[in-house]
Amino acid sequence: MNKILDILFSFKTTLTLLALLAVGAGVATFIENDYGTSTARVLVYDNLWYEAVLVLTSVNLMGIIYKRKMWRQKAKFLFHSSFVLILIGAAVTRFAGYEGIMQIREGQTQDLMYSLNPYLQIQIKQKDGSSFYKEYPLEFAASTLRKGMDDGYNTGLVEYFAQKLNNFDYDLKFNNKNLNLKYIDYTVSKKGKAEMGILSVDLTLNGVTKTVRLPGKRGQKGFPKIEDFGDTIVTLEYGSKLLKLPFSIKLNDFQLDRYPGSMSPSSYASEVTVNEENGKSYDYRIFMNRTLHQGNFLFFQSSYDPDEKGTVLSVNNDPGKWPTYAGYFFLTLGLILNLFSKQSRFWILANKLKNKNFASLLLALSLSFAASNLHAEEQQTTTQTPQTQHQVVVKEYKNPKEYMDMLKKDSSAVANKFGTLTVQSNAGRMKPVDTLDREILLKLSGKTSMFDLSADQIVLGMISRPEIWRDVKMIKITTPRLKKFLGVDSSRKYIAFSEVFKDGKYILANEINKAITTKPSDRGTYEKDVIRVDERLNIAYMTYNANLLNIFPNPNDTKSSKWLNPVDAMQNLQGRAQQAVETMIRGFINTIIIEDWENAGKYLDFIYSYQRKVGGNIIPSERQISNEILFNKIDIFPKLTLAYLLVGFILLVTSFVVVFNPKIQPKKTTLVAFVVLAILFAAHTFGMGFRWVISGHAPWTNTYESLLYISWSAVFAGVVFFRKSLLALSAAVIVAAIFMFTAHLTSIDPQITNLVPVLKSYWLTIHVSVLTASYGFFGLSAIIGFMTLILFIFRKNRPHLDETIKHITYINEMSLIIGLSAITIGNFLGGIWANESWGRYWGWDPKETWAYVSIVVYAIVIHLRFVKSLNNPFVLTTASVLAFSTILMTYFGVNFYLSGMHSYATGDPVPIPMWVYVVTTFVFITIAAAYKNRDLKA
Repeated sequence: MNKILDILFSFKTTLTLLALLAVGAGVATFIENDYGTSTARVLVYDNLWYEAVLVLTSVNLMGIIYKRKMWRQKAKFLFHSSFVLILIGAAVTRFAGYEGIMQIREGQTQDLMYSLNPYLQIQIKQKDGSSFYKEYPLEFAASTLRKGMDDGYNTGLVEYFAQKLNNFDYDLKFNNKNLNLKYIDYTVSKKGKAEMGILSVDLTLNGVTKTVRLPGKRGQKGFPKIEDFGDTIVTLEYGSKLLKLPFSIKLNDFQLDRYPGSMSPSSYASEVTVNEENGKSYDYRIFMNRTLHQGNFLFFQSSYDPDEKGTVLSVNNDPGKWPTYAGYFFLTLGLILNLFSKQSRFWILANKLKNKNFASLLLALSLSFAASNLHAEEQQTTTQTPQTQHQVVVKEYKNPKEYMDMLKKDSSAVANKFGTLTVQSNAGRMKPVDTLDREILLKLSGKTSMFDLSADQIVLGMISRPEIWRDVKMIKITTPRLKKFLGVDSSRKYIAFSEVFKDGKYILANEINKAITTKPSDRGTYEKDVIRVDERLNIAYMTYNANLLNIFPNPNDTKSSKWLNPVDAMQNLQGRAQQAVETMIRGFINTIIIEDWENAGKYLDFIYSYQRKVGGNIIPSERQISNEILFNKIDIFPKLTLAYLLVGFILLVTSFVVVFNPKIQPKKTTLVAFVVLAILFAAHTFGMGFRWVISGHAPWTNTYESLLYISWSAVFAGVVFFRKSLLALSAAVIVAAIFMFTAHLTSIDPQITNLVPVLKSYWLTIHVSVLTASYGFFGLSAIIGFMTLILFIFRKNRPHLDETIKHITYINEMSLIIGLSAITIGNFLGGIWANESWGRYWGWDPKETWAYVSIVVYAIVIHLRFVKSLNNPFVLTTASVLAFSTILMTYFGVNFYLSGMHSYATGDPVPIPMWVYVVTTFVFITIAAAYKNRDLKA
């Protein structure tokens, strides 16, 4: 018995159980992507085997707590025991709680909701008037791939277990008769993001067998199928069932607010009256991030009817809430205290480094911030240019260069004034024209200035003299094949708008059709370049037509507050407003064309005054506009990217020179590196703060911003915690450089965007910031680990390297501990946000799941040292490098290869870039080369 307990309560068992949890959850995300959510739940998340592993993990953890007498160390005991409490709360919620959906139309009172869990419901009626009802709570795994998925996928194992778990054979006895219900098949199809399953069963009564197909979906009412057996009518339905509440809710009014001039919701809310059982009632306003609590029920603003006359509320009855919240609290408290406890592993490592000031600075970690990805695309249309409505005398130029020289010399003041006008994006964001101009030029050329002209000057020129700019080479092109197709020199980086037209025909028409109809997974660099060039050409065309310049507020549109571009303004405004706007537009365009810059500036003043007078209710203040223009001019992040790349390369070379030459004293070099990095960090912090001021919300709400933040957190780790190690500082800069460089790839949009309603919460700042901050620490550990592997390769006959390896391995482990603490706290804070916003802590969404996988994997890495054979620097180093793949999967892989609430993937995933295979191969070659010199003890 003691031997069994020793095995059950051993760290080897702990690592094995954690590995099963991580692998199971990770595989489940791919099962969900290919077979649907129900399949993943049946095969993994809600399956007995996964629940058994969770129970065994809890038992194992309690045994280890007892064996190691963890109660002697308060911090360690708190956060380890909190996991047990969280799992108990989760079990209560899982088996005693339930969820549902309530739909109410305005003016109606509702006391019914549909269950989230699906049921197979059988209603039997006989001609003598007797009836019989039976229901089975069932969820099925799909037995075949979802329609539209790759048929070449190896699915035999999934389909085998699906058939085994789905199989049922029920006999329902009534009035001396027997109705047999037998499972045949369950398939899932997907169209867009709507997933529908079809359950096929054999129904046998009185010797007659009928095959019935039942469409159904989790969280929605099924479609009843009626079968007539002569004297018996059988109704089958698969889907959610109606549940009656002990009170009712009346929807008095549903309110939807949109961002000015767009269809994007800014917020939506339900004004309701709750009628209690005792006859009392009260009014309440439910909106995103504000929940209605009635007894044990919680109601969340989930969605709304397409006609905006009804609301959709998520309902949750959760008896496990308080044990779960208590567990979250003790977990957070314990992890924070652990970083300050003198008995903790973190302090032991700090003492080994003899830099006790590390731990004293840990309080700063609570001030770090981070992000998750939302993206808004401009919707664009085309129309005529204002200047084509009348004839003006224009100056002829010998070539575009002569015209650009004039622009450079004379248009600067007018262009700057043009940039201070306010424009409304189609997503509803109010911003200076200067920002729009930079976005246009960045899309067209990948630059924010060209030909010694600012973006404002270029866009102004494109609007006023499109006949000249159509011949200017400024449309970015990359692939030699497309250049050859267009007949341009292979050395060219840009083409002119006019070069894609021949005899009035668009010569890329067939190529773009072929590229678009090609599966994303089959598109090569040529097809991608064709699509990008086509997009740039469309943007250029719309710029020539001033179609993107929504700069005129409509005095007659007080509801949507949609602003109009010049042509739409002249066509749709009425009365004096139309006359005034047309005068301003024609006057401005004419003066620009004839290069009367002084009067052009006056017309811009008129437009500016019109904007302030008519659109004053939504227009940003002058200070906001000037701040954003200043932010654009500083353009700090691309400059920081170059600085990080340069400094990172220099520090990397310097650090290895110092390491391999023990005669060099690195103290002064490290100090210089720290000062340089501190200056860059201060500039980075200023840039993030400035972007926060401009956007009005925390700067980590889309991919671009979150990459900036991960870079910031990596430098934060180096400057604050590991500033006395030259290798750690160089690793921090390299991580920052990699993520900053990734942020400025052409496929990532740097635009400042509006927030969707659910993100308008202080939880965004807390949850996403802490969670994503951990990525910087894990990135730092991965780079430090890779550097250490290189040192392992060369440590033979160089005994002085051993101390260096141990030194940076301590730093690596400290960084892992901080990262694991941050990602764990951040993830569970996200659970509170999710529960307070839409009524569930955890939905096994792929992004959530991979964050959970990351936590489990890094917990394994941290605890490898408790297995004697694995307690050495090589194992920790290798594990820290390989574990970072889970972070990359969480941040990038989920977005592009899996479908879910946090995902950008639609349909076929984009192909994995070649550099991923190259880097992966290089990492494994490095590990293999270092393996022979692994025999270094901790």
